[in-house]
Amino acid sequence: MDALAAILTRHTFPPAKMGLPGPDQAALHRILEAGAAAPDHGLLRPFRFLVVRGAGRERLGELFAAFVRRAAPDVSPAEIEKQRTAPTRAPVIVVVAARIDPAHPKIPEVEQIAAAAAAAQNMLLAAHALGFVAKWATGKQAYDATVKAELGLAEADRILGFLYLGSPAAPHEVPPRPSFAHLVAEWPPS
Repeated sequence: MDALAAILTRHTFPPAKMGLPGPDQAALHRILEAGAAAPDHGLLRPFRFLVVRGAGRERLGELFAAFVRRAAPDVSPAEIEKQRTAPTRAPVIVVVAARIDPAHPKIPEVEQIAAAAAAAQNMLLAAHALGFVAKWATGKQAYDATVKAELGLAEADRILGFLYLGSPAAPHEVPPRPSFAHLVAEWPPS
């Protein structure tokens, strides 16, 4: 699949409709390689990728369940179970984090975050080009200090998303792409 086709045909696929197989080691290597090729001002490589598969998905689910219990002590058992099982719906999850250097003299924090976001998008496109489906999710747990610490990330690091990767297990209708005309303007205006 060429790059433009991958960009224009990629879409979010719900993890509830994902199944096996997930990317094998060779495909995962290519997906991560695509992430590491993201534009990066200053060559800081401010992104980190944590690969979660197998039993690690259950451990991640326990982190999510513990988070929701801390964040909302009166949360329903159904919501706790939803959080606990969410990571098990996809064969592979890649946690994308921005490793921020807030004191960098030339590269502002926003550019470091943008580089990590570009890495996540590259991985979504690579997964699609390789025939896999994906979803980029965050949720409040992505912003939780305890979740970050349990994942081995530093306090200044930012989780930008959890990329769920798998194969289609159930049909999913591709939503229509909205028009982009309202996003474009000529400058200076005539």
